[in-house]
Amino acid sequence: MAKVLIIYYSRTGNTRKMAEAVASGIRGTGAEATVCDVVDCPLDHLLDYDGIIAGSPTYYGLVAGPLKDFFDRSVVHHGKLEGLVGGAFSSAGIFGGGSETTVLSIVQMMLVHGMIVQGQSRGNHYGAVSIGDPDQAAMEQCKQLGKRVGKLALKLFN
Repeated sequence: MAKVLIIYYSRTGNTRKMAEAVASGIRGTGAEATVCDVVDCPLDHLLDYDGIIAGSPTYYGLVAGPLKDFFDRSVVHHGKLEGLVGGAFSSAGIFGGGSETTVLSIVQMMLVHGMIVQGQSRGNHYGAVSIGDPDQAAMEQCKQLGKRVGKLALKLFN
């Protein structure tokens, strides 16, 4: 069975809610999902999964410091994440607040690790985003992100 790790940072709880919805989407594919606050997530967990989805609030159009620090420290596993499936999501305080640039910065970090990130031709192309408390549409985007990553991980690792 394919296993996907969802790591996130959340100060207000909005990104945490999104992480749980992503996990729901993954589980709907038959893959296993583990949700882990990046503050409590051991760096070596990255090596135990077939896919990694990361979520962050948007701060000044960028990824939050704790998640960026986690990826900075992941250099110890450089080359070991190659071929894993990746995905990203973000929450922002306002429309146009930089959530897409935050998602893209997470994707960039994953690409440097050699991970596989699948886009989406309709809807949110790069990953799921929310403005404030995630509404029903944002939660559905998160579930779809989980399904997309879960299905790809199952194809590649089962």
